[in-house]
Amino acid sequence: MRDVRPAEPEDLPAVARLVGAFRDFWGRSEPTTEQIERGVALLHADPGAEFLLAPPDRGFALIRFRYVVWTDSEECELEDLYVRDSERRSGLGRTLSEAAIERARERGCRRMNISANDANGPAIALYRALGFSAWHDPRGGNNLSLRRVL
Repeated sequence: MRDVRPAEPEDLPAVARLVGAFRDFWGRSEPTTEQIERGVALLHADPGAEFLLAPPDRGFALIRFRYVVWTDSEECELEDLYVRDSERRSGLGRTLSEAAIERARERGCRRMNISANDANGPAIALYRALGFSAWHDPRGGNNLSLRRVL
């Protein structure tokens, strides 16, 4: 994909800066910069996680993979997608998302998941334009993504 590639070890400082900017975008004070740097390094070393980077530090996507019995394949989760303010409305979010979809296909994934805050209308519009939708299986209502802090 145009200007997007898997992050290399030398890219980790740029990825960490982008993750920190994403944290700031949401107005959060945690995780700390040190925790982000450590976490980015751990994720980069994990074969079940990949950072896609729009160099030098315009945006990133974090994708995760796991095996699922229901599809007898890995599935992909687009866990995080962030584009710097200066790059918004340039098509970079779409490019990062399409690169994530392509990477999932390359790994043999048969489905991909994403969650987005319902207050983030532009992100939801992008994901819907790329074919993501609420799902229901079995019939009767849309499945929800729920979370509990432990």
